[in-house]
Amino acid sequence: MIKTIIFDFGDVFINLDKPATLRELKKLNIEALPQDLLQINEKYEMGRVSTETFISTYVNAFSGLSNQDMTVAWNSILMDFPKYRFQFIKKLSEEKNYQLILLSNTNEIHIDWVKGVIPFFEEFKNCFDAFYLSHEINLRKPNSDIFDYVLKKHQLKPEECLFIDDTAENTEAAAKLGIHVWNLEPTREDVIDLFTTNKSLF
Repeated sequence: MIKTIIFDFGDVFINLDKPATLRELKKLNIEALPQDLLQINEKYEMGRVSTETFISTYVNAFSGLSNQDMTVAWNSILMDFPKYRFQFIKKLSEEKNYQLILLSNTNEIHIDWVKGVIPFFEEFKNCFDAFYLSHEINLRKPNSDIFDYVLKKHQLKPEECLFIDDTAENTEAAAKLGIHVWNLEPTREDVIDLFTTNKSLF
């Protein structure tokens, strides 16, 4: 029996254009990212480098790239947050049938954009019993320690949890710990269909 539902954020609630940042960088004649910058991306997502260090690393690596250029390119992945999804989670929260947790790989620049653009963000955040962002807890998916962190902090039994994420390696990592998973495919599935798509669990 599911007692706790753990949600990803990107492409579950807010729509993403995942190739957008590289596409925008290509417009600035940046064709590929070297391995050290990919590592900086992960460190930034885990809150292990500051926003200032993250931006300056890119600006120093590519001549002609400004702080503003980098910020715009970095945020281009973020799209709209359909209000009907917010209304879905709000109703679920009000019904109080499940413990609701958000667990997202994100970073300070992205979440600052979301806070500034999505008018109902704080109300959305308040729908959850816990709201974990990777850069705030210094852990990221698909590493197993982020799932262990949530399970231990809330004294959860894996078999009583459902984890929803659009990235297969994240759901695979959770499944290895005995957590039920829904690898949501955003081009043909929607989080509001949670109970019909996963009716065998409920």
